Amino acid sequence: MDLDALRAFLADRLAEDERRAASGGIPLLEEAERLGRLHVLRTDDGTGLLLAPVAAAGQPVPFEEKAPLLRAEIAVADEDTLRLLATAYDAHHGWQEEWRAQQ
Repeated sequence: MDLDALRAFLADRLAEDERRAASGGIPLLEEAERLGRLHVLRTDDGTGLLLAPVAAAGQPVPFEEKAPLLRAEIAVADEDTLRLLATAYDAHHGWQEEWRAQQ
């Protein structure tokens, strides 16, 4: 798997989501969470984020708070984390089926 291509795809989609949020729209990441594709939660100590492939207890993290943390995570995350995050954007024309997370 070309992780550099996946990282670039995710960085671009996150930038689109940031623009969408700034203009009053709903980011695709938020929509994916509402649909139950993945969930972004705070760590127990509140200093980071957890990505979960299924619904998990906890308050949703506002997009404005999670976007910068996700941007930093994209740069260093392992393949499984990147693939899980990519599921939020699987309807995008640049999506590649090999990125689908194995659940």
